[in-house]
Amino acid sequence: MTENRHTMLWAAFAADALSLGSHWVYNTKVIDKKFGRTETLEAPLTSYHKGKHKGDFTHYGDQTLLLLECLTTMPQFDLQGWADAWRRFFDTYAGYVDSATKETLERMVAGEGPATCGSASDDLAGAARIAPLIYAYARQPEALETAVSAATALTHQHPQVIEVARMASRATLRILAGETPLEALQATLAAHAYSAALTDAFEDGVATQAQDTRQVIADFGQMCSVEAALPGVFHLVAKYEGDLKEALIQNVMAGGDNAARGMLAAILLGSHAGSGPLPTAWQDGMAAKERIAAAQQAIDTLR
Repeated sequence: MTENRHTMLWAAFAADALSLGSHWVYNTKVIDKKFGRTETLEAPLTSYHKGKHKGDFTHYGDQTLLLLECLTTMPQFDLQGWADAWRRFFDTYAGYVDSATKETLERMVAGEGPATCGSASDDLAGAARIAPLIYAYARQPEALETAVSAATALTHQHPQVIEVARMASRATLRILAGETPLEALQATLAAHAYSAALTDAFEDGVATQAQDTRQVIADFGQMCSVEAALPGVFHLVAKYEGDLKEALIQNVMAGGDNAARGMLAAILLGSHAGSGPLPTAWQDGMAAKERIAAAQQAIDTLR
């Protein structure tokens, strides 16, 4: 489990860093013109990530890194501690501040506590930042589920977002234990009660595994919402179950909110030894490489 757990964590960060160049670029012809086949980390094209450089993360990856570093001091997940760290982080954050973050901060200022301050956003990104929690609590399933639910709800109270985060964490534990990603997802959906929207997204995504990824994601929607983005995640997992690298490249090439889609797909595929290795150039090219490695070591020592 240890090696796959490490790959899962690094894959989530790599997916975000690889997406930075074309994040929120919806015209895929622009991606083709500027980057061609995106196999390397790139600086951002859009003004959303002004000031970011090649190897940096989007605001999703930045929050994921913050969570990873917070967990180095948490033998058990502390929601108040996470909320305090998250709020302090955004006091001086120079990156993009999305609507979910703005709403959550406003509710915090109004006096809402960490269990109720989350936004109403249905963006998949809220469920895509869970890799550090899986890494830290992979051997504590009950603690993991509690932490995933609470950490996601801090910023995204939408029930679909929380449901996806819990489902993905449960499935990832099964993958780490030896099941393939599709086997794990099917078993997880069968073992728990989920909304029709989630099960339909899985069926729709898997049904497209033989089709062209860029067209599939365009048809489902390149947008940020769970409704649009989640079927695309399941498509990526089904089509590239044995090829983590290609899954992340094709996800980036499909444009839109490729960072959130890619991070969640990377968690599921990166947990599976049969998905192949993560390119070392992506890992080495991350500006936060040393911080991630140090946090990993601290979490391993803590547990």
